[in-house]
Amino acid sequence: MAGRFVRASKYPRRSAARSPLQTILSPAAATSRCDRPTASSWNLTDRCAIAGHVFGKSTRKEFCYDNLHISRNAWDTNLVKANPEYLSVNWESGGGGAFAVIPLNEKGKLPDQIPLFRGHTAAVLDTDWNPFNDRLIASASDDGKVFIWEVPQGFSLYTDAEEITHVSPVSKLTGHSRKVGQVLFNPAAENILASASGDLTIKLWDIGTGQSALALKHPDIVQSLSWSADGSMLVTTSRDKKLRVWDVRAEKPVHEYAGHEGAKNSRAVWMGEHNRIATTGFSRMSDRQIALWEPGRKDPIGGFTSLDSISGVCMPFWDDGSSCLYLAGKGDGNIRYFEYENDKFEFLSEYKSGEPQRGIAFVPRRGLNVHENEIMRAYKTVNDSYIEPISFTVPRRAETFQSDIYPPATGLKPAISAKEWLDGKSGVPSKIDLESVYDGNAPIEVASDYKPPAPTPAPAAAPAPKKQPEPEPAPVATRAPPPTVTDQKASISNMANKYQDDEEESSDEDETSSFEEISRPAARAPLPVRTAAAKPPSPVQLKPTSPIKSSSASPPLSRSAPAPAAGTVVVSSGVEQTLEQIKQLLEQQTKIIAAQSDKISGQSQVISQLAAEVETLKKRVVTTGSGSQEQSERIRQLELELEAARS
Repeated sequence: MAGRFVRASKYPRRSAARSPLQTILSPAAATSRCDRPTASSWNLTDRCAIAGHVFGKSTRKEFCYDNLHISRNAWDTNLVKANPEYLSVNWESGGGGAFAVIPLNEKGKLPDQIPLFRGHTAAVLDTDWNPFNDRLIASASDDGKVFIWEVPQGFSLYTDAEEITHVSPVSKLTGHSRKVGQVLFNPAAENILASASGDLTIKLWDIGTGQSALALKHPDIVQSLSWSADGSMLVTTSRDKKLRVWDVRAEKPVHEYAGHEGAKNSRAVWMGEHNRIATTGFSRMSDRQIALWEPGRKDPIGGFTSLDSISGVCMPFWDDGSSCLYLAGKGDGNIRYFEYENDKFEFLSEYKSGEPQRGIAFVPRRGLNVHENEIMRAYKTVNDSYIEPISFTVPRRAETFQSDIYPPATGLKPAISAKEWLDGKSGVPSKIDLESVYDGNAPIEVASDYKPPAPTPAPAAAPAPKKQPEPEPAPVATRAPPPTVTDQKASISNMANKYQDDEEESSDEDETSSFEEISRPAARAPLPVRTAAAKPPSPVQLKPTSPIKSSSASPPLSRSAPAPAAGTVVVSSGVEQTLEQIKQLLEQQTKIIAAQSDKISGQSQVISQLAAEVETLKKRVVTTGSGSQEQSERIRQLELELEAARS
């Protein structure tokens, strides 16, 4: 999957003017990314043809989750967690700690009073959703307890009840002696939960039995933790500035490295099925940094890379489907995203916003909108009063499932049970084919190591039938530039003299003179060689009332003349055919003109007779001094006929 979101026109790669961040993160970016090999096994055939833009799109206020009371507690957590159905928010409330669960489809301004998940006696510091049950959630609190909750069936924030009924926990896990700052479910094993506490321990719980089977003794307060994809290893960062990789079931760290040297908090995230870890932290000079680690290697790959000098903690989120790392800073509104490739992070782009965030959550891939080409969706807190969804999409016009940006996603079926995991077994959960979700069907499971077939190159459209090169007439290939007006006049004159038919044209001088007037435009037309194979224009298609148009339809005369003048080759058969056409046209037009002349002379005679009769009747009326009504009617009728004839 790596390499599929290559920057394109909007973010051009420039060899001379690259930002320091891009230079540090990807020193080899001067080489075309499409030419470099990649370790990814997912559908690389079209990696350079895929739209390389990943755009973050904000949401209008009316479609956000408004009227919230987000916790103002200073503990460093993400404040919100999301799954495809619900959003959990650490709530600012009196009388003990609480958090809210918001159904994702209930957007807009929420009621002033909503049902909360109450039970803790101190502020809720962290929550986490069960990856295999969208209605099960764990919470950690300042009271030192971990509670398990189940979202009621058909849960909604809108209710007609006079009194709001709050939700109570279904299970309480006690064992920590100080506040619990983080909780995180195992991504592969069912019902295994890790909780990190200020008592310097990380406990592993089987929430099915409520027992803590394992405990990791940590030298200092844990700042962040993250599971490997198969749930067998755990990585932690702590106040002692060390990065530790734990073999959880052996209850000991297998690797320990010096991490970021800054005094502020650092974070770590295991990069899915890659055997790599990404960390964010600060340098001694308080510059924000990013680093890439390989378990078993003492130093980060490529060293620590500076991002900027902003003071807020950088929250990392890994998306295994697109091999992208998202970095969201606390106190600023920007979200950077990088692509992991060839053991380095390629900077893709940055979502910028003027609204700073204190907390943020990313939804699992099975909850994405595959119809909108959405590859990731985040929920960020704004001003501690509302949560704004941010959709990251790859814009495309296609209206079909885009398999190249949607590899199978982790589904709802765990790889192993809690007992199997405690017994030492490991595994990666099976995945679901997102194309089945796109079609509106039940998710189809595929093996965890499923490699989709390479996209069938659109049925080898029978090699586009090679166009038979149209036989190009020799004269056209070597044709000289279009003749000038002077050349055309000379050409027309030569042709008229050469092919003049004395006998036909001397038969009727009047008609000949009128026809000469019409025939002059006929000299402008395509080369006779081009239309040599065309059928001679049929006499039936000629409009008798427009001899000018019909004569212009006899093009061959115009450009056949330059042939001898320009020295081009003219086939003798073409000339003979042209002459035949000219003769036919002359005969047709002679007949047409003769018929029109006869008709006009006949009409003239009728008009003269009518005029004479009218005059005679008028004289009679004048001489007699009084005319009968019949004569008046006759005169009026003759005048009308005369007028009609003249028109």
